[in-house]
Amino acid sequence: MDLAFVNSGLLERFLDSDVVSADEVTALLERRGVLNGTPVFLDEETQMPVPPLCGFGRYLSTALLDETTLKDYGRVVGRLNDHLVGLGSDVLSAVESDLVSYRDQRILRQTKPIGWSAWGKESFVQDDLYNFLVDRGFLSHRPARVAARGRNALAPRIRSSMDIRHLTFEQYRYFRDVGLGGQLPNSQVNPTFRGWSPLRDRAGSDIALGSGTRWREWSTVLLPEIGLWPGMPGGAAEFTVQACAKYGKARSVYVPEDAVESADQFCLLERPDIVHRAAHTLERKARDLFVVSEVDVAGGRVRGILDGVVREFQISAMPAKLRRITVYEGEFGLEAMTLFVCRGGLMPGADAWKSYRHRAWTRMTELADRTTPHLPARRWRWHDLRHTFALRLLTYLENMMDGQEPDRLARRRRHRSYLTGHIRHNPLLIVSRRLGHTSPETTYQYLQYTDDLINEFEAAFAGWVGDDESTYAEIATHALTSAKGGVR
Repeated sequence: MDLAFVNSGLLERFLDSDVVSADEVTALLERRGVLNGTPVFLDEETQMPVPPLCGFGRYLSTALLDETTLKDYGRVVGRLNDHLVGLGSDVLSAVESDLVSYRDQRILRQTKPIGWSAWGKESFVQDDLYNFLVDRGFLSHRPARVAARGRNALAPRIRSSMDIRHLTFEQYRYFRDVGLGGQLPNSQVNPTFRGWSPLRDRAGSDIALGSGTRWREWSTVLLPEIGLWPGMPGGAAEFTVQACAKYGKARSVYVPEDAVESADQFCLLERPDIVHRAAHTLERKARDLFVVSEVDVAGGRVRGILDGVVREFQISAMPAKLRRITVYEGEFGLEAMTLFVCRGGLMPGADAWKSYRHRAWTRMTELADRTTPHLPARRWRWHDLRHTFALRLLTYLENMMDGQEPDRLARRRRHRSYLTGHIRHNPLLIVSRRLGHTSPETTYQYLQYTDDLINEFEAAFAGWVGDDESTYAEIATHALTSAKGGVR
């Protein structure tokens, strides 16, 4: 079985038919609610759709999942079907032992087994697939038993906790300045550094740490959102994330002044050269881009030409894919509206940011000696900066509320007291709102780390971002001020 994905943007380029036009097919997809990324399962010999599985793809599309998630779910179903075919079976005729065999293949026998967390996601898709097949009448019953309380018997039995990894002050500065910034451990310029845009990578790490946002949220930020747009006053920035947030859950994001200044340095010293070099390329691609002509900073809206049609969008509602192709007429011609740009002139993708981090880790390990901070066995992730933000802010807010408490049991009692009596001012809930967690239970997992040595500094964020003696207490102050005004 072959697996393909819907991509309406390729129709005009590749569809060559006298029967139907690209515009007609695009209109049909929109009318039927078939999103880009919807998986399409084709028979290898006839290249005709496989009805039950393509029906499941349509079902996923109606759930309004983003393009990446749709593709991931499609690949899960494709892998399952390929394994079942190897056993002489298929999705409709599989029995429980076939599904157990697939699980064991994924978590035990394949060359690179996946962990329980990854398998949990696959088992969810598998469970959803068979629920769909039973509901639509393709099957009379599910092939696998249902455990107590309707639980999927093939899902992980133990719920995995968050993999919380955080950095110390010295570790973060080493990561930012040496790994990403091209310095030597003694703060001198590294003459062998071959990185292409160190100020961009440093700004990315400062914004990630200073805002506590997820990678998709900070890497897709637009210039008007972070305050680096003509006519804006500068300083700390505050904006709303929604389309790029997890589950599309809207929340307010605060970026402290030092992090904005780090981004401003990139815009002044590196970004102009990048956009200048890429301007001619973007002009050739203009018909495939969203060319903005009006920016309403106060209203948070942009207006321009997309696919030959005048369109207007709320900035917070713009998904990552649209942000990537959003440009405006700048000093050198067409210029990306995203803060971060790469050689092509547009926003770097996930693989690009991953490569920046991997190269930084290689530099850090090569330059490490007894004078440098301890490096963990596993290389750091961008998400570790979010964990560091959460732990710093949580501990700092705790100390602001009632000072240091040496007794750990007393600390735990204090948290329970906050949850029942001080909902609006509870540090745990303030951090939960800042991180955009769906449930405070997720944030609660950070508490086990607030008693270790990483939190023994005078102030939670003193000097982490920027190069002056500034403090990140302004983040905590802003969080408390927002809490007093009610949940936003």
